Amino acid sequence: MIYTPSRIPGAWIMDVEPIHDQRGFFAMTWLPEELRERGMDPALAQCNLAFNHKRGTLRGMHLQSDPHAQVKIVRTTRGALLDVIVDLRPDSPAFKEWDAVELTADNRRMLYIPAGIAHGYLTLTDDTEVYYHASTPWAPQSERGVRWNDPAFGIEWPFSPTVISPKDEAWPLLT
Repeated sequence: MIYTPSRIPGAWIMDVEPIHDQRGFFAMTWLPEELRERGMDPALAQCNLAFNHKRGTLRGMHLQSDPHAQVKIVRTTRGALLDVIVDLRPDSPAFKEWDAVELTADNRRMLYIPAGIAHGYLTLTDDTEVYYHASTPWAPQSERGVRWNDPAFGIEWPFSPTVISPKDEAWPLLT
């Protein structure tokens, strides 16, 4: 794996290193010891799959609070999306800053998102499928979120969403 630090401390962009032959390729995608060496949490309690019918679907910005705070590793298995993270850790030097990574089925890139970071994405193609690992099970009582278009963050989305749930539209502004 190739690990590239995000602008957000503790978040990592992860790229596979495929080994090619006449059949295609093979690549390792889950190396807990390499994660630990970089200070990443390799705990795996739940795997999730999300399918999005339409380009312009926005999901986010979500996180779970303690005692059920989650680390996530996100990958697109079909289609393409822009994955956006916002640092909501008050003691972080990047508090309220955001970063974005394009995840596509073709680039096979993954994004490691530490606890305390809000996560969301905007689909760039129809029929986008997202697979992600979570370090703790989903706990509805610990679910939190912030508004995708909160001016406190100034996220530069490539275009306005056309599909968004009422719940995601109603997350509060940070301010």
